[in-house]
Amino acid sequence: MKNFVYIYPIVSVIVLVLCVQHSFSIICWHCNSYNDPFCSDPFDNTTANKKDCRYEPELPHLRGVPASMCRKIRQKVNGQWRFKRDCARLGEPGVGGDERYCIYRSGTYNIHMEYCTCDDKDGCNTASSQYQVSYLLFFGFPLFFSVLYATYH
Repeated sequence: MKNFVYIYPIVSVIVLVLCVQHSFSIICWHCNSYNDPFCSDPFDNTTANKKDCRYEPELPHLRGVPASMCRKIRQKVNGQWRFKRDCARLGEPGVGGDERYCIYRSGTYNIHMEYCTCDDKDGCNTASSQYQVSYLLFFGFPLFFSVLYATYH
């Protein structure tokens, strides 16, 4: 039993390091309702693909700007709504940092655009705002208590 107290913190640290390394990139849904009707809202991800944004090719007009966020674009052109979900390079997550809100633009000739940008979790460019439980809850607290236990026993 005494050996388990030392093994669990080591395994937890390894998993935590892997989670932190994974957090340097974001994975976003990639689809367009022009080709895939399931890409529209309500979003059905059964036909959409996920894309790791760190592998996005560099754009000539944005050299050195990595794709570090996800974006959902909802646009109305000629009376039809279309949706596009993909990686994003520029912008701010949400409005004022609150990812529950999107930026809405309206133009002439019945053209409307809505940009929803996020970077809080993989696949955050869905229609819903369901949040996953952090890895810290699974590994941080048990790590803390096992180190505390090992220190005082």
